Amino acid sequence: MLPLGKARATADAGIMETITNLAALIDRHAGMDGNFDTVLPRVGVIRSSATTEPLHTLYKPSCCIVAQGRKRATIGDTSYIYDAAHYLVVGVDLPVIGAVIEASPDAPYLCLRLEFDRTVLNEMIAGAPARDENPAAARVSETTPRLIDAAARLLGLLDAPEDAPVLAPLIEREVLHRLISGPQGGLIRQIASGESRLNQIGRAVDYVCRNFGSPFAIEELADIAGMSSSSFYEHFRAAMAMSPLQFRTQIRLQEARRLMIVEGMTAAEAGFRVGYDSPSQFNRDYVRVHKETPKRDVARMRTSPSLSGY
Repeated sequence: MLPLGKARATADAGIMETITNLAALIDRHAGMDGNFDTVLPRVGVIRSSATTEPLHTLYKPSCCIVAQGRKRATIGDTSYIYDAAHYLVVGVDLPVIGAVIEASPDAPYLCLRLEFDRTVLNEMIAGAPARDENPAAARVSETTPRLIDAAARLLGLLDAPEDAPVLAPLIEREVLHRLISGPQGGLIRQIASGESRLNQIGRAVDYVCRNFGSPFAIEELADIAGMSSSSFYEHFRAAMAMSPLQFRTQIRLQEARRLMIVEGMTAAEAGFRVGYDSPSQFNRDYVRVHKETPKRDVARMRTSPSLSGY
């Protein structure tokens, strides 16, 4: 039997080897900076060889497991840092201000993204009801060696395409099992349960994402969520770290930014497209959220390194 000190050193070496292996897999299969889907269902890889400007984007219900580097995600007034020691779970569509804050050409930011399949999650929790709680829609927890190991074996199937159809669903379930049995198990159960408070809020979030250009009343969103207006407002703010109207503004401004950068629209055109009747109100909201006028922000984004998502 190894002495305790040597046993710990051996275990630590094993963990580092697994993280290094995961980092190498992400780096190789990304190939370049960007956010890429893989042939494995719901699995993506992200790479950035430099720190990035804060970028407004929409995170889907998913888990982000970092192998190298560090990123900050700001949701409302709350910021989360995730890195090789901490993973991020997102429970509903969330507007996030994301920035890679630790990366270099020699040590790029490397992340594996696993989007959640609610059908699979439902099967795994075997009908166990979610606790009556209202968790934040995003959380960060300490990464475990077993979670890293499962993530590395899942991504490793990209090098064994003949095995992937059989083994990928099994290893995906192993990753989910590690999450369900960990400190974020309550949030995962909320995601899986169709009638949990988080998913009630999620129905309203989905409605806003599809109809952000149209006016709505809080009572309308509360009815979609199946709550009273006061209860809906309280639980929405607790889960999303912002009010429903602030959420709509974030979604509108994300789309307006995309329209200006990608499709070349003017600020007036983009503002009108996403639902603003007043160009001055659009400019005020844009400056408040993005800290710059639309013209200056778009010019900066076109010349600055950026990374969309996760």
